[in-house]
Amino acid sequence: MMTVKLQIIVGICLFLALTVIVYMIKKRSLDLKYALSWLLALVFVLVLDLFPVLLTKLSMALGVWAPVNMIFFLGFCFSLPVMLSRMAERVRKLAQAVAMNEEKLDRMGRELKKLQEEKE
Repeated sequence: MMTVKLQIIVGICLFLALTVIVYMIKKRSLDLKYALSWLLALVFVLVLDLFPVLLTKLSMALGVWAPVNMIFFLGFCFSLPVMLSRMAERVRKLAQAVAMNEEKLDRMGRELKKLQEEKE
């Protein structure tokens, strides 16, 4: 069973997480499609924090021995969308850079061909 002190600590952590999520959305380091899942996860964990009996029942149903471990597990599961969001942004930037380089190579190839034709 979670103590009141632990519930307060988890509540403070949830508030800090909400602040970080809003900041990441503003800085565009978290996609909006992932932000909704994060916000829903925060609400879900808040409900579990306010009603620790639900956390105990959920952890027992999933075979997790300690309810606190369940919170850490949920935190790990919901950190994955942040990593996916960052990776998707990197892939998008790399794809744009490749497209720009291909365009530049095509243009340079056409100019070279044009110069060779003018020489002949």
